Amino acid sequence: MAALRAYVDEELKPALKALAEIEPADRVVASSKAFRSLARLSVRAAPSVDGPYAPRSLTAVGLRQVVAFISRMSSADLAELDGVSAARAHQLLAGAVVAEAAMNAFKADRLDICPWALREGVILRRLDWLDGS
Repeated sequence: MAALRAYVDEELKPALKALAEIEPADRVVASSKAFRSLARLSVRAAPSVDGPYAPRSLTAVGLRQVVAFISRMSSADLAELDGVSAARAHQLLAGAVVAEAAMNAFKADRLDICPWALREGVILRRLDWLDGS
């Protein structure tokens, strides 16, 4: 875990440097299935069946608790948890370490889970363009 955390911290340095001159954000969002699963485990965030507009967030405190919990579990056991798919269970701990490092680096105590990712944004923009909007 220590080696993984050190690696992630090193990988974040260029992004932090590039963003250093930008004003601090007043809202932090994450857009990934890993973050969504972590939020679901930490605060029992709304399941996907509640739709994309159900509020979902992840706190630093909740994330630390999840990391402590899942770091002792096998992928098979993780896949049994509500909100964790069998196909992604083996990635969850690494995603949690990245989430923790990013939240620490950006001094975010909480982030909101965005229901869409870049892929959906590109598709929606293309549809607007085709529609003439």
